[in-house]
Amino acid sequence: MAMSMAGSSGGGGRRGRRRAAVMAEINVTPMVDVMLVLLIIFMVAAPLMTSNIDIDLPIASGGKSIAQNTPPLTLSVKRTGGSCNSNVELYLGDAPISAADLLPKIKAIRETRSDNDAVVYLRGDKDVCYTDMMKLLGQIRTAGFKANIVIIPEGGS
Repeated sequence: MAMSMAGSSGGGGRRGRRRAAVMAEINVTPMVDVMLVLLIIFMVAAPLMTSNIDIDLPIASGGKSIAQNTPPLTLSVKRTGGSCNSNVELYLGDAPISAADLLPKIKAIRETRSDNDAVVYLRGDKDVCYTDMMKLLGQIRTAGFKANIVIIPEGGS
């Protein structure tokens, strides 16, 4: 009986007390404070880190300018058919030309021009197929023109 009296008096055991709940949340406030301080430090330090580097660029001299004596050759391509089977109209300058006559004609033009005048402007319609443009670029290279400039219509179309 003495034992039962001693065990029930005082309430010092674990059985009578409630446990404190474990805190399972991460406190984000200190992390946000540190991040804001780092952000402010980098915002202040970033403009100070840029420095101007003095570069001495060489001055071009002794070269000769390339002046074209004749206007550049312009080849225009317009798609006429519904598929990509070379259904195109070709214009050399403003004059229409057939695909069979194109290579001999531009070869003859190339033979009359100097190396400085060996420029062809290739102007394609927005509906022209890629394969047709590549065939024409190949014919231009075969004729001996080294500089080919592909003209894109205004507005990117």
